[in-house]
Amino acid sequence: MKNNETLVYQFRFINTISEITKIQWNEYFDASQPFTRHEYLSALELSQCVSHKTGWQPHHLVVSQDDTIVALMPLYIKTHSWGEYVFDWAWAEAYERNQLDYYPKLVSSIPFTPTTGARIGFLPTLSNGEKQHVTSEIITVIKQQLSERQWSSWHGLFSHKAEHTLWANTGIIQRHGCQFHWRNNGYVDFNDFLSSMNSRKRKNITKERAQIQKAQLRFTFVNGTNATDEQWQGFVRCYQRTYLKRSGHQGYLSADFFKLVAQTMGESIRLLMIHNTQDELVASALYFVSNTHLYGRYWGALSDYDGLHFEACYYQGIEYAIANQLSVFDAGAQGEHKVARGFYPVATYSSHVINHSAFSDAIADFCQQEQAHIKLYIEQMTQQLPYKTSN
Repeated sequence: MKNNETLVYQFRFINTISEITKIQWNEYFDASQPFTRHEYLSALELSQCVSHKTGWQPHHLVVSQDDTIVALMPLYIKTHSWGEYVFDWAWAEAYERNQLDYYPKLVSSIPFTPTTGARIGFLPTLSNGEKQHVTSEIITVIKQQLSERQWSSWHGLFSHKAEHTLWANTGIIQRHGCQFHWRNNGYVDFNDFLSSMNSRKRKNITKERAQIQKAQLRFTFVNGTNATDEQWQGFVRCYQRTYLKRSGHQGYLSADFFKLVAQTMGESIRLLMIHNTQDELVASALYFVSNTHLYGRYWGALSDYDGLHFEACYYQGIEYAIANQLSVFDAGAQGEHKVARGFYPVATYSSHVINHSAFSDAIADFCQQEQAHIKLYIEQMTQQLPYKTSN
């Protein structure tokens, strides 16, 4: 390609991912990351889980140089902050107190999916310097959009470390967070994993699992390609019932969405079906898998058993990751209780552009202070890991 100083890019925004073919989109994103795949994002749109009506209006960015696409970025016009998991409610409230509109805003993320990954898909042949130049130009265009449309802000959520560096080099606001991921340190089986822990924590996990063993439940992982309609319907019943009980609604994702991902990317899905001794479905959990990672996404139960959530969402996932030699198990966004079960604290990254200069300065100061707290928090959580020695 030409020198960066002479490069001229063309930018266009599209209101549906279907304007880019599946083959083309997936060429720009790591095929091993299920949530940036065309199939996943398309299923969100086709099922109407992501739409103007739900407050997630697609506004994807396509960057071209001459006739060649050099970058793609999933992008949404948001009219609320639900389903993002990088919380900016306090920022929205501050705007409201000052009689300013915080919504609409722009968000680059995977809807309802707090999982780290690429938020820009680059042409595979680009050098690191070219990627940096494209990223800087994208920020320029985003700022123009915010100014022209009078939108408050842009937020790039859960970007991986290398991309985070590209965003940081543009001078925009950086924010850190923390999740908890399990690492496979070459374990042979679950008992081998337990043997790496101190006695008290090992006994606690054994006691938790014993509760479920008494119930004589049967746990079966089903490849999404082989899952029957009845099994998917069972999972959806579990998912909707648990969401309704916890949140007062049936969840962000519809039965149509799950049907679509089952049809288009079933090989990346593992459906955990849990039955009692009468062969009745009592719970189910949905996992996604790559060549290195297991992702625990959703679960639900039709019956209550002590310790079932930990078994279905953590211990069964750990066993699966060990058996299939996966390096990392990302069990989702929620918290500290995972540390006692062997999950490591890891930093997460997001980037932000705030259109209002005074608010931009205030939010930048807040994020800088927050980073220091997050760093300390990760250090404290690391000290609480239950392993005999540092792994």
